[in-house]
Amino acid sequence: MRQLISEGSSRQEKKVFAYWISPKTSSGRTLPTTLHAVPNLPLRQYRYKTLMALGVPLDEELRLMDELAVKYLKTYQVWHHRRLLVQQTRNPAPELAFIAGCLQEDAKNYHTWSYRQWLLAHFNDEELWANELDFVDGMLDIDVRNNSAWHHRFFVVFQSGVRKGEEDRSEVLRRELTYVKMKISVVPNNMSAWNYLRGILDHSKTPYSMLGSFVAPYCEAEPTRPDDSSKDIVDLEDPFPSQDAHLPCAAAIEFMADIHESIGGDNLEVAVELWSSLATTHDTFRRKYWEYRIREAQSRAH
Repeated sequence: MRQLISEGSSRQEKKVFAYWISPKTSSGRTLPTTLHAVPNLPLRQYRYKTLMALGVPLDEELRLMDELAVKYLKTYQVWHHRRLLVQQTRNPAPELAFIAGCLQEDAKNYHTWSYRQWLLAHFNDEELWANELDFVDGMLDIDVRNNSAWHHRFFVVFQSGVRKGEEDRSEVLRRELTYVKMKISVVPNNMSAWNYLRGILDHSKTPYSMLGSFVAPYCEAEPTRPDDSSKDIVDLEDPFPSQDAHLPCAAAIEFMADIHESIGGDNLEVAVELWSSLATTHDTFRRKYWEYRIREAQSRAH
């Protein structure tokens, strides 16, 4: 404890901590002083032990932490302190609304999303899970590029067991494929959505080639609709890019190249052409990576 203080704390924190750990101060008198020291690891530990020793109502402590959590959103210690408190109160339901409020301040904050996932998994209460998919839908409606929200959706749907009403996993897979393809059709150049698509295909062991007809139009600058008279009709299986989409989409070209690479044979030449287009035109920032992919593919072909 003393070593942690000397390495990471200010002179004032060292003096205060030395006073706190003396036998004379093992009382509630230190709690007001330590309130804003929660981001400091040893001081936060001291505060928690004092709360436990004194039997202070922890619901009140949680209310005090509400303001600090918003003030120190990116500080792990604040969220860990809250986790310890909720483990004691065994009342996780109000936390979901609190977390939602914090995400209004910073919709992509790693610690906030991690705390929400811990809360759901630790208590694993059906009532807690009941509206979670609706919640993440709302977050993605606000910002379809929110990678944290996409990650949370994967956690809810595929990494947290099977919820009531989702026992038919093939139907869940179809639903999620439809969902992510619709999101891609609106904003094609969104790596978070493409990564989600890859994630659910990998998780379900579905070959990428099954989505070739969906991906193909996103690889063209001016894709041709199969039937212009049906442009106002949305194909839920293979939704066409929106009219204002910026095409071609680099993520789609990469996806299509992976399809051709997986097939092998003469298709490998098509994959090389697609990677070359990424290196020279559509994704020059990662030029060296695409050149590496080309070399690797060509070395396997010989």
